[in-house]
Amino acid sequence: MDSGNSDHPAGLETGPATPSAVKILIAGGFGVGKTTLVGAVSEVSPLRTEEYLTQASVGVDDIEGLTDKSTTTVALDFGRITIHPELVVYLFGTPGQERFWFMWNDLVNGALGAVVLVDTRRLDVSFASIDFFESRGIPFVVGVNCFHGRCDRTEEEVREALDLDPGVPLLMGDVRRQEVGRDLLLALVDLLLSQPAPMGTPVG
Repeated sequence: MDSGNSDHPAGLETGPATPSAVKILIAGGFGVGKTTLVGAVSEVSPLRTEEYLTQASVGVDDIEGLTDKSTTTVALDFGRITIHPELVVYLFGTPGQERFWFMWNDLVNGALGAVVLVDTRRLDVSFASIDFFESRGIPFVVGVNCFHGRCDRTEEEVREALDLDPGVPLLMGDVRRQEVGRDLLLALVDLLLSQPAPMGTPVG
């Protein structure tokens, strides 16, 4: 096979012998379910860097509407999932609070795409994540986290509120369920495979 003629993005070339490894970011605002998603789909015990919220975060972290939120990610979450024998995905969950956004520029290095989680009760907290990936031309899908299986907005309403491009996949579901997270990752992989490799990018 002449890999130079492949239409697949760099890093998504698969072969019969060695699995391809793909880095994907799980992003979104504070408290939207990023740590939960990584934990639900990871086939290994996820690495978490959570700390308990304390009085020091009062007035810094916006926890309105998050009465049950007692911890926060201060660095990253990490997990792994084998999509199929030729494709292994490494997941990096980004911190959601604005004071940790400086880490995103490092975490995005080598990432082929992202899953942006949103909470319909607090859509505004995920605007920054969407802007981040759009401005860098990084493909992403949007997952509407239906907490406890309930969503108070339709897909069309969410798309309009987030001003999403029609080509951005959007899925709705409770990310505590493994199949919901897996569907989000598969949607992102399909999106990546549908895009040609940038000109001048070596593949294979």
